[in-house]
Amino acid sequence: MIQTLFGSVEQEPSLLEKLKSGVQKTRAGLVSALEDALQGKKQIDADLLDELEYTLISSDMGVRTTNEILETIRGRVERHQLNDAGQLQGLIREQLLEILQSSEHAPARVAEPPAVILVVGVNGSGKTTTIGKLANRFKKEDHSVLLCASDTFRAAAIEQLEIWGQRTGAPVSRQSAGSDPSAVLFDALQSARARKYDYVIVDTAGRLQTKENLMTELQKMGRTAKKIIPGAPHEVLLVLDATTGQNGLEQARRFTETSGVTGVVLTKLDGTAKGGIVIAIARELNLPIRYIGVGEKADDLLPFDPDAFISSIFEK
Repeated sequence: MIQTLFGSVEQEPSLLEKLKSGVQKTRAGLVSALEDALQGKKQIDADLLDELEYTLISSDMGVRTTNEILETIRGRVERHQLNDAGQLQGLIREQLLEILQSSEHAPARVAEPPAVILVVGVNGSGKTTTIGKLANRFKKEDHSVLLCASDTFRAAAIEQLEIWGQRTGAPVSRQSAGSDPSAVLFDALQSARARKYDYVIVDTAGRLQTKENLMTELQKMGRTAKKIIPGAPHEVLLVLDATTGQNGLEQARRFTETSGVTGVVLTKLDGTAKGGIVIAIARELNLPIRYIGVGEKADDLLPFDPDAFISSIFEK
């Protein structure tokens, strides 16, 4: 089952196959490297642990997460609970799943629509495309969707969102370029409430996390949303490009501090061998991964499930 703002929906049978295809590079970068390091080994010694450390860090798991995994292994070896190197892959898999599960929590339930989703992220992360894919997913679940073009600064951002609106059949609430983003949001939410839309997905200007004035504007948009729709925004989704690795983790940390991020969408996961950033985000920021992008098509945004993700990496 997939948790949504309006409750649970059945997971599509084809999702696991798409997921396996989308994480092939991560599997090659992590699991194949683990298998190579462990092949023919029986004893768990310092050299083997060094190899494991290199493999985990190379997959962008992060130093902190890697150290915790290795400390668990060392502790079990010292207590004579683990003495066969052949058991290590299973133990690492178990720990990675535990990390992802511990950060998972369902989004807040929305008793009365519209559910308001603020989508944030830096330029180039795939933010507007992600909004279009989200709209496509929600429409297929028989929900009505209104897109809000509050990215009024980037050239052609409004037009790009309108293209996605045409593709998905979702109307776009917009004003002219350079308009106050909060004013655009205000109008969109008034319209959505009057016309009883299920979802309002809000595009925001791509922000470098160092631009304090833009972060302040994002906070203002959050206050505007609450004035119109109690409890809004119900989700603040941070879109991160998986290929940026540890830089993406720093982006997530700053956005979380200033924007109240409630979940992460990782795009371009199919284009990187360093999918370990999924684990690093979950462990270091305690943020749930809501969706992952595994391709360019409208259907290539998948709801994230920890067990399915780990299975798709470790199982052939």
